Amino acid sequence: MDFVRSPEWPVVPIGGLAGNSATARYGAGPGTPPASGRASAPPPTGPLPPTGPPPPYRPPADTGPTSRPSAAPPVPVKILVAGGFGVGKTTTVGAISEIAPLTTEAEMTSAGIGVDDPGARSNKTTTTVAMDFGCVTIDRSLKLYLFGTPGQSRFGFMWEDLARGALGALVVVDSARLDDCFPAIDFFERAGLPFVVGVNAFDGRLALELGEIRWALAIGDHVPLVQFDARDRLSVRDALLVVLDRALDRATRDRKA
Repeated sequence: MDFVRSPEWPVVPIGGLAGNSATARYGAGPGTPPASGRASAPPPTGPLPPTGPPPPYRPPADTGPTSRPSAAPPVPVKILVAGGFGVGKTTTVGAISEIAPLTTEAEMTSAGIGVDDPGARSNKTTTTVAMDFGCVTIDRSLKLYLFGTPGQSRFGFMWEDLARGALGALVVVDSARLDDCFPAIDFFERAGLPFVVGVNAFDGRLALELGEIRWALAIGDHVPLVQFDARDRLSVRDALLVVLDRALDRATRDRKA
């Protein structure tokens, strides 16, 4: 077995230097007295330091440049979800909102017969009497706040207040009841607010083709027309991204003008 044997150091006489000490091998420096045994420290002079527990630990102060800057909060963007009665506005907000949506639903009564018509295919028993509210974070820099408007014409006076500060709108349309969405389209055209027409696919299908719907609504090619499902989160997300793109395009053109 290979091994390395330590050198045979001579026996140290009493009071002498060890053979493997630094002093014995390299010699003492000039003016350095030979060491003998354990060196003793000179007796302290002056007053003794105060006795007691050590001071508490204090972390070093933050100098600033090395600290990580805090992330800026996301930019809030207000989007309206509008349309006629019973077209799926409340469902749209609830499907995409990352918080429990705020709704103002009230039970429909016999007094609304002939006034509030949800359509023959609908089993709707409640109606929005004020607004719906929800929010969704697009990324770390952008957050959408969704405001759903009431659909009945008698609540039209609230639309001006809800539209204040909004950057765009999603007009939800039922392809089988296009006449219910005319007031919403007229409102946003007069207000000059960018909007997107989203045709809600009830039962997964449309009563008319998108081209026929555009012709019936008499909207220009500059107004996006999309099909979506108000119950599906991803489908609602895609429709809102079109609204956001339209609003950003409008803001960019206004800045260049």
